Amino acid sequence: MTRIIDSIAEIAAEYDAAFVDLWGCMHNGLHAFPEAVAAMRGFRRGGGTVVLLTNAPRARGPVATQIAGLGIPEECYDTIATSGDAARAAMFQGVVGRKVWFVGEQTDMSFFEPLKIVHDPVAIERVPLEEAEGIVCCGPFDRFAAPDALRPQFLAARERGLKLLCANPDIVVDRGEAREWCAGALAQLYEEMGGEALYFGKPHPPVYDLARARLRDTGARVEDSRILCIGDGIRTDILGAQGEGLDSLFITGGLAAAETATAPGGQPDAGRLDAFLTGEQVTPTYSIGFLR
Repeated sequence: MTRIIDSIAEIAAEYDAAFVDLWGCMHNGLHAFPEAVAAMRGFRRGGGTVVLLTNAPRARGPVATQIAGLGIPEECYDTIATSGDAARAAMFQGVVGRKVWFVGEQTDMSFFEPLKIVHDPVAIERVPLEEAEGIVCCGPFDRFAAPDALRPQFLAARERGLKLLCANPDIVVDRGEAREWCAGALAQLYEEMGGEALYFGKPHPPVYDLARARLRDTGARVEDSRILCIGDGIRTDILGAQGEGLDSLFITGGLAAAETATAPGGQPDAGRLDAFLTGEQVTPTYSIGFLR
């Protein structure tokens, strides 16, 4: 059974590193959460290392620029590991071919920038669907349009046996009060139609391998038993941590605020939280309304 805590300070001494989700945990897509920023500053002051572990379908450089604009300063984290970088590594290794049909927005174009960690990369060319050997999906063309809008194109792709590389396994995110579709929803649709999707973000292992590598790059040598995963996605952040054998802190006031009866600034209802976790068959080590 999960333990509800009031502050990360209650458990910080048990961990040397934190893998921290961004959207829904550190910010809401519009601005940073001041208490979360303060919590991560405090964790670092206590000697902890913070890896921002995000399913953003972009390289870590653009993510750092984005979150700075939202009010998340560099002094509250040490490094960033993105689903985008894990997926980019696979793309440049040729997992979906050389000619790819790109599904996403203009803001996702950094996905195709060179990646130093891949030696002898495949030369990737963006082409129309009818010429493609595979699909690279960073998100919908229109983040507010239902995934079914791409059903005709996906049908054609499935008939040709194209694999879809999903750069962000998230299904939805909440930007303030507005809910937006993510690449995970498109990949889910493609699989339901009989296509094959490849995933590289949470809860899948590749992005955790990257997070551990980025943690080592900081100079920290941390055993898995001393890593805490923090996030609001029960099927991404918490399921991923569980699959990796890592402890987790579930932020109930994010995507599952309604299901756990977590009011703004408050804590989850214990009964509602237990019922939700039972239904999801996922058990976080700890739970809290909001990161603080």
